[in-house]
Amino acid sequence: MPSAELQAAIDAANAAATVIRALYQKNLAVVTKADKSPVTEADVRAEEVIREVLSKRFPSYGFFGEETGQHSMDAESIWLVDPIDGTKSFVRECPFFSTQIALLRGGRFVLGVSCAPAYGELAWAERGAGAWLNDSRIRVSQTATLDASIVSTGNLKTLAAGPRWSRFGELVTRVSRIRGYGDFVHYHLLARGALDVVIESDVNILDIAALTVIVEEAGGCFTDLEGQAVGLATTSVLASNAPLHGTVLEALRG
Repeated sequence: MPSAELQAAIDAANAAATVIRALYQKNLAVVTKADKSPVTEADVRAEEVIREVLSKRFPSYGFFGEETGQHSMDAESIWLVDPIDGTKSFVRECPFFSTQIALLRGGRFVLGVSCAPAYGELAWAERGAGAWLNDSRIRVSQTATLDASIVSTGNLKTLAAGPRWSRFGELVTRVSRIRGYGDFVHYHLLARGALDVVIESDVNILDIAALTVIVEEAGGCFTDLEGQAVGLATTSVLASNAPLHGTVLEALRG
């Protein structure tokens, strides 16, 4: 049975999905924020319903939302919410967008929910309780060699501009297959064993906090590209099935 916190996060994600489905493919107006990222009515309304559900059930918890900002960030427990991770996909009517809800306690992400309403997937995990996708328990692969591995990438702008780019190129020649699924998609695939490694160099913690718990509870590893644990300041990702984590990290370090 899910905890009251996990159930609240799932209920909040489902409430947001109702809002998002009603507005998807409706040619909504797009506003460009100060950080040059887009926002629509769907983003704001989805976050409002999420915040309503979570704050009603856990009024003492902090809240860190992509659209409605931060509240009580000194609280012991803090919700992290991205109502539509992949707004650019949402606007272009591509189904690769999702709602991300995580809970941070004592500096550690303790649960995560990743809901992709147009894609038809709901993934969730809680520390010590495993990872689940559409009501089925999921596990990462056991692929142990690079020549048998499938690697997926997201945004690589910073990687391309830095000293690791040539090392990444060498890594590509050593793997079985390279793809760029991006967003929530490759993390769901990783957690259910359909690919083995995810690499990204330009992320926001709200994009990945929930996915960190899901991948780790599925038996995988999730760090930044330096091999450090994920935290609020994390901006890069190396996520893997675990057997390949050290090998890929070393390859990128040179």
